[in-house]
Amino acid sequence: MCSGSGPGGKEGPSAFSVDLAAAARRLLAFLRAAPTVVEARSVRRYEELWLPLAAGEGGGRGGEAAMLVPPPDVQLVWLCHCFHHDSYSAYCLSRFGRLIDRPSILDVENEEYAKDHCRDVWAAHYPSEPFDLHSNEIDGNSVDGIACDNANGELVEMVRRYAGLAARFVSPFVREGVYHVAARRRYVRFLDLIKKAVRTAQEHIRLVPSLDILLMWLAHQSFPVSYAKDMVAMSIRDNVAKVGVPYGEVVSDEEVESTRALWEDAYDEPYDMAGSEVDAAAVSAAREAFYWAPAASEEDANRLYKSLQPRFLMEVYVFLKGEFDKEYINKEFLRLRTQRCHRSLKLNKSVSNLSCKNWQKTWCLYCEFATRGLLIEVRRTTSGCFRNSKFLKNISFSWSDMLHEKALALTEDLDPGMRAMASITPPVQAPYLLKCVPDRVTDDGGAMISDVILRMRNYRPQEGRWLTRTVLDHGGRECFVIRMRVGRGIWRRGAETPMAVKWEDRSIEVREGSWSYIASTSSIGYAPEKVVGTATAMKDQQENKVVWSLSTGDTLTVRLGDELSFLLKNESSEEEAMLLVGRRLSYRVNTDSALSNSSEEEQYLTLVRKSPDHHGDRATMLLNWKLLAVEFLPEEDAVLVLLLCMAIARTMTEIKREDVAGLLVRRRIGEARAGQRDWGSVMLPLSRSPDPHLQPWYWNAAQVLSSAETGVMLAKYSPADGKDLLYRQALMP
Repeated sequence: MCSGSGPGGKEGPSAFSVDLAAAARRLLAFLRAAPTVVEARSVRRYEELWLPLAAGEGGGRGGEAAMLVPPPDVQLVWLCHCFHHDSYSAYCLSRFGRLIDRPSILDVENEEYAKDHCRDVWAAHYPSEPFDLHSNEIDGNSVDGIACDNANGELVEMVRRYAGLAARFVSPFVREGVYHVAARRRYVRFLDLIKKAVRTAQEHIRLVPSLDILLMWLAHQSFPVSYAKDMVAMSIRDNVAKVGVPYGEVVSDEEVESTRALWEDAYDEPYDMAGSEVDAAAVSAAREAFYWAPAASEEDANRLYKSLQPRFLMEVYVFLKGEFDKEYINKEFLRLRTQRCHRSLKLNKSVSNLSCKNWQKTWCLYCEFATRGLLIEVRRTTSGCFRNSKFLKNISFSWSDMLHEKALALTEDLDPGMRAMASITPPVQAPYLLKCVPDRVTDDGGAMISDVILRMRNYRPQEGRWLTRTVLDHGGRECFVIRMRVGRGIWRRGAETPMAVKWEDRSIEVREGSWSYIASTSSIGYAPEKVVGTATAMKDQQENKVVWSLSTGDTLTVRLGDELSFLLKNESSEEEAMLLVGRRLSYRVNTDSALSNSSEEEQYLTLVRKSPDHHGDRATMLLNWKLLAVEFLPEEDAVLVLLLCMAIARTMTEIKREDVAGLLVRRRIGEARAGQRDWGSVMLPLSRSPDPHLQPWYWNAAQVLSSAETGVMLAKYSPADGKDLLYRQALMP
């Protein structure tokens, strides 16, 4: 692949006077935490208080401000002003005689120090004006209410334009350092295109920045002095805003297509690479796949659970360019497959309409990193359909190889006249996917009730009876065992049988790890010893309320009545948590779709959280208590999620007086073979595939999570398990 050139013919860090990757990182961090609404008072504080302070404290010939970071509301206005570089430069020169720069602070520690230092300086200059504005100190007028006869009405319009900027960069992969390195390379090329337009007197051309280029452009502009210096070095200082389309401006389809054509002509690569969406439709498609809201913290609450392996997901584009041999063009087709996982995936594309002079985006999909890469096979039909075909050759794209490329893309020759290119985003941690499958009844010690165990124990009876579920992750691996106590006592070949335990003794426990199977069998064994969570039913005088106390410190209350309601409380947490019936927020399914109906919504619960360091509500967990399946963000504790799942399934079974969650099944049901159709390993943009396994699981959960065996398993259980009546009494007293 050809490499672009930056100022001075270089693409390295020295090409710019500021580290753009680090600048982008800090800009994104600020936008995530920035105020969602800019108040009228903030604009006045910026103009009347902050800029004079920054100009007075500024030092150096470049006009750089001292190591001071203003209040968040003021900093947001300042950034919006800097994003309009020409206007900001003219404003500073007319008012202060020089360009006021923002301090070059590119790490968290220095930023915290600079903010604390600024508090002291602010207090010394403005003792009657608070540094941080709180709800009781704000005048209540949003920026939309600021009169345009303000001393700088143009500034007000700038702030309004950038109101939705944070949402533009919400996709999780935009945070990754590898993404910033690739984006910086493309930004260099974008500036080079502007330079060529200026050199050839084509200033009328309008270049529309893609998502990654826009991020670099804004990060560059956020340091006005460095930006001005670099634009002078490239001899395009007065032309960038004329040729490049700034954020917020309405662009036409013609301008977007023109940008694509110029880019491909200059660099022989597609403009729309993975993660570099140009238009709103592409951004919307990306968010439909990356459908989780990134957490304020990047910490994974589940790192202590060694048995739980995280998922990593990325966006993948596949492009083709050229022509196939016309002799067999009507018989040959391409088949896209993954190198690992989801062996049933076969995306076929006839080559008869793939002749293209320009790069054509042929496939867009979302893959787990565990798939390892893509295979593109060239095949020839033998009977006029894709099912019967002859393999001719293939090419492969490895995720690991692509991550070592600065462009996050690779090109391979598919045919003498046809090339293929694959482009990826950096893999980002995705929500966990877990499902609970039936398994054998266990005793108080965690051993399965079985004649095998009895023989090993010299026929000493097994005491206690627990309904047991094995928890499988997205790849079919065992990671937890959940047990619910239902019976006490032992069984012998006589009159003694287990008895149902009292309500308050029907505890639930989660054990970390997988089964220890006995060597002579692959299905009988012992549950892992480590108990990591418990749930206990609490006594309550009200008949219309069921309360569970969880070892995580949470209390789950299920209120019965005309409508069910769920309440989750944790006295030690500052976050507000709500358990809402149905698929909500990012998990919402279009209500006009046939996929959504009231009876189906009833089996879903969405955990919605709101915290002081995160703007707005976010869905952190989706639970299907009927199918015992959960999806949750890394910030949620897996043990809490599993306890909620089983406690709610147990409660709903009692309420409805029927086995609505399949809890009476006491044998392992055959699962789909691992690697055949791994849960969530590959997804296509929504509405583009009829296969439910290539859509988010909650669109058609019953089909995606169905076992290899059809129907309900009605096995003849061993008398040692206890009679079926025991479990019915325990679940539906």
